[in-house]
Amino acid sequence: MRPGWEDGRVPSPFLSALRGDRGDVTPIWFMRQAGRSLPEYRASRAGIDMLDACLTPELAAEITLQPVRRHGVDAAILFSDIVIPVLLAGVPVRIVPGRGPVLDEPIRTASDVLRLRPIDPDALAPIAEAVRLAVAELGDTPLIAFGGAPFTLASYLVEGGPSKDQLRARSMMYADPHAWAALLNWCADVTGAFLRAQVEAGAGAAQLFDSWIGSLSRRDYQRRVAPHSKRALDALRGLDVPKIHFGVGSGEVLDLLPGLGVDAVGVDWRIPLDEASARLGGGVPVQGNIDPALLAAPWSVLSAHLDDVLDRGLAAPAHVANLGHGVPPETDPGVLTRIVEHVHARR
Repeated sequence: MRPGWEDGRVPSPFLSALRGDRGDVTPIWFMRQAGRSLPEYRASRAGIDMLDACLTPELAAEITLQPVRRHGVDAAILFSDIVIPVLLAGVPVRIVPGRGPVLDEPIRTASDVLRLRPIDPDALAPIAEAVRLAVAELGDTPLIAFGGAPFTLASYLVEGGPSKDQLRARSMMYADPHAWAALLNWCADVTGAFLRAQVEAGAGAAQLFDSWIGSLSRRDYQRRVAPHSKRALDALRGLDVPKIHFGVGSGEVLDLLPGLGVDAVGVDWRIPLDEASARLGGGVPVQGNIDPALLAAPWSVLSAHLDDVLDRGLAAPAHVANLGHGVPPETDPGVLTRIVEHVHARR
C-alpha cells in the first residue's frame, strides 16, 4: 500500500506529490496566496492590524480559505506571519506597513538571548482554533502549517527588522557563536511548537520558510544554521505529515536540504527545476518555480514559461507547481486563476 493510502481514501494530489507519487494532474498552490492581491482579503483586513488578524481565529480561517474558493488551488496555507511565534513567546514585535516586522529592542548580546523564554503552549490556542475552523471548511483540500526557519527568525530578532544582507546577524554568528547557537535553538523551539500546534489541530502538511538563507555561505549554512532548521522540523516527530523546505536563494545548498528531514524542497526562480532536481540527487519531489515577475507579462509569454516549468518538473519524482516566491500585491487575481486552470489542464 502506498504512503498516504493507509485509511483507504485516495489522498489529495498535493499530498501524493509530496510523497513522491506523480498523478495525472500537477497540483498547484501559491505562496502568499491569501494576500494583498485579493479584494476580499483587503475587505476582511480593513482597519485591522496584520498581527491582530493572524491571532483572531475566525478571521485567520476566513482569509486562509479565500484563495481556495477563488482560484481552486490544491492546498491552503494558514494565514499567518513569520514572527507570530516570536510574539506569542513574549517578544514585542510590530508590523510596519511597507517595511515589515520591526523590533524596538533587538536581540544583540548573550544577555539578551538569556532573557528569551519558551513559548507557553496556551499562547498557541488561537492558532490551533484557526486551523480547526479552516480544516472544517476545506473538506478534502489539505491545509499547510506555516513556520519560519530559525535563521530567518533570528535575523529579524538581531537586525530589528528586515535587512538586505543580515550583516548584524552574520556578525553575531562569528563574534559570539555560543550566543548565536542558543538564539537559533530558541528560534527552532518556538517555530517547532508553532508548527506542531497547527499539525495537531488538523494541518495535513508543513512548510518551513527560510527567507534569508541566500545571504549565507554554504559553509555557514551547513555548520551554523542547518542543524537548527532540522531541530525545528524534528518538533513534528511522531506526526505523519509531509514536510517542505522553501528558501529564497537556496540554490547553492539544495543538496543539503533533504538532510533536514523534509519530503519535498521548494525552489525559487533562480535555477531551472531540472537542475534543482539534479542537485537534490534526483529522488526528491520539488515545488516551484514560476517567476513572480512574469505574472504581469502577456499571457503568451507567461503560458510558455508555465509549460517550461512543468516540463522541467518532470525530472523530479513529483512536482507541486508554485511560484518561486510569494504573490506580489499588485497581481491581477484573474491571472492566478488562469495559471491554476492551465496547470490542471496539462496532461
